[in-house]
Amino acid sequence: MSPGRLAALLLGAQCALAAAQPVAWRAPATLAPLRIDGALDEDAWAQAPVHQRFGQFLPVERPDAPAGYRTTLQIVAEEHALVFGLRAWDPRPEEIRAPLMRRDQVKRDQDFVMVLVDAVGSRRAAQFWRVNASGTLADGVFRAEEDAEDFSPDFEVEAAARRLPDGYSVELRVPLLALRYPYEGGRTWRVMAGRSIPRDTSVLLLSAPLTRDALSFIAELEEIGGLEETVAAARDHALLSVRPELTWRATRERDGSARTRDREAALGAEIKWRPRADWVFDATLNPDFSQVELDVPQLAASRRFALVVPEKRPFFLESTDVLDLSPAAYYSRSITDPGWGLRATWRGARADATALTLRDDGGGTQLEPGAFATGTRAQQRRAQASLLRGRWHGESATTGWLVSTRDEDGGERNHVLGADWLWRPAEDRQLRLRALGSRTAEPGRATRDGHHLQAVWALRSPQWNWNAEALDISPGFRHRNGFVERAGVRVLQNELIRRWGEVEVPGPLPFTAYEFENYLWWQQQVTLPDPVNGIPGGLTVGRYWHPGLWWTAARNTEAFVHLRLEAERANPAGPLHPLRGLAFSVMSNPAPWLTKLQLDMTLGRLLDAEADRAAPGRTVLLEAQWRAGLPNGWGLESEHRYEQTSVERPDGARAYTDRALRWLGVLHLDARDSLRAVWQGTRYRRSAELPLGLDGADARTLTTSLVFQRRFGVGRSLSAGLTREVERPEPGQPATRRSELFAKWSFVVDR
Repeated sequence: MSPGRLAALLLGAQCALAAAQPVAWRAPATLAPLRIDGALDEDAWAQAPVHQRFGQFLPVERPDAPAGYRTTLQIVAEEHALVFGLRAWDPRPEEIRAPLMRRDQVKRDQDFVMVLVDAVGSRRAAQFWRVNASGTLADGVFRAEEDAEDFSPDFEVEAAARRLPDGYSVELRVPLLALRYPYEGGRTWRVMAGRSIPRDTSVLLLSAPLTRDALSFIAELEEIGGLEETVAAARDHALLSVRPELTWRATRERDGSARTRDREAALGAEIKWRPRADWVFDATLNPDFSQVELDVPQLAASRRFALVVPEKRPFFLESTDVLDLSPAAYYSRSITDPGWGLRATWRGARADATALTLRDDGGGTQLEPGAFATGTRAQQRRAQASLLRGRWHGESATTGWLVSTRDEDGGERNHVLGADWLWRPAEDRQLRLRALGSRTAEPGRATRDGHHLQAVWALRSPQWNWNAEALDISPGFRHRNGFVERAGVRVLQNELIRRWGEVEVPGPLPFTAYEFENYLWWQQQVTLPDPVNGIPGGLTVGRYWHPGLWWTAARNTEAFVHLRLEAERANPAGPLHPLRGLAFSVMSNPAPWLTKLQLDMTLGRLLDAEADRAAPGRTVLLEAQWRAGLPNGWGLESEHRYEQTSVERPDGARAYTDRALRWLGVLHLDARDSLRAVWQGTRYRRSAELPLGLDGADARTLTTSLVFQRRFGVGRSLSAGLTREVERPEPGQPATRRSELFAKWSFVVDR
């Protein structure tokens, strides 16, 4: 056989194998590690199999990518890392949208490629990375149960992109030590790659044969061939990572004539030790958990129930898929000021577990849930917070359990036991059962027991979706390590969705809806008997019917409109107020520079809980985001958010207005250096109504922040900034002014 014929046969076999599944090429030990510069020009890329079977997933499913948008995936297995090479061809490269961005801000308005890896092989969870055409990175964990991305975890990876005359290429190095997998008995690792092409019609390509009938986005991850020896060699490789943090801050506060100043320098550390593949140990010592990113302001004055705030602190984000808990079962932001913390996580082929304990120095607030509102109380004492979580995995079911304790120095004890069960009898249906029981002992008060029971059912077919939930929370249920915004209620909820697929919508402004759905959402909330607070059982707290329409269209447009057929009760002694109205939302990517424009509105009769009445009102949420590339290579982000709720009195005058505004601007000097400015303010005004015992109010807060950050490489950064806050509770009253000047340096030492 001639050499040319043999080469052709080998090439054909390689292409056939690549078409069947992604295959990793194992780099010889003598080969130097690849340079991560975005260019696929080294010898390893010439030898690695090419996987080029990418089909269109959005906006409509098609077996092939649009003409001219060829995309390929290659995988090189180094001794200690997987390196992914992705090549994206583009017939109109001048239209590629890839500005410099903050980490985790790579969204569908940009050209990016992504990789999802499930190193357990169960398709229950996957780590993912997105890299846009300028090299900006976003990463996190995708969990199948919620079918949702969690961008909170950050992984120590290297990524780079290279713009080319006919598109762009990306290199992504994922250390094997950044992946989590069993020591033995594990399944074959799985992968899926994707590509976002944002034009007038925003396209998402995938390397796996996923359909929108699947219950989750990671239901069809494909096995990676050629990794057996690489995975086996890495199982016993140990890692010790120490991240010291040095923080200096100067604070100043003025409240009327009283003034205080303080300066402090603190040295802390986060330590991660992985003795082998299935065990990870974490420790945090004197951590600085200050907010580098300010939380988005919320309309707290007109809301009766508390809202979940995302976690941003690294210690709590190890192996979030093992926790796999609702906020009611575990809410890490209930730990306000840890002095130290320890954590261990184990992952096996059929089971996994994690345990943590922290010393919380207090100073924050704790929730006091009720049937009609969420109360708060100050956490003034130190506490020891601990949690133990374990799961067993079968072929179609997962069984889990939970032990949570929080013991305060003052004598309060809160202990919670829980169990959960996830059953998937088929690929299109899922049942989740959770049960929590609590016992809370407070000095001077009787011990209270409580329960939190939940059942969630999901069914999906090509034409129909059905989601149902039942929730029963007794009045005495408390979880100091969780998020419980209400107690003493039983909630039943159903959602039925009719899916029509792609539809041509007629009318004065006809358009093509890539997805079009009718839906009916219904919820009923009733009280459970609560003798301690004098609340009888069977009272309707809220009743909601929302018949509506939802659709997607060009330019990443997503919209819904539904009727509000509702009724709410403000307190147990008050009437059930009928509320009628209309709600709608539209979000779009109108232009390459205007990457998000969103308007949400609710019109009609709203509940004024303080006055215990229904009255005409409206809620408005307006968001706009724009991006710009500057001539000198700099990048600029600008994000604007306005939110308001207003309700009228019976005489037509304004009863109250609750408003929040936020502007965030980021100037990127390059991929490492950025300057971020934030301005945000809230204002709550209520007119006095003396017959109802309501005094007038006019409370304001204003926060400004300026932060410079430089990243020196993987795990090393320097941040410095100034934050100022002004709080004015009433007109004519002295304002409380606070300011903080800080600098923070962190780096990583690996062994």
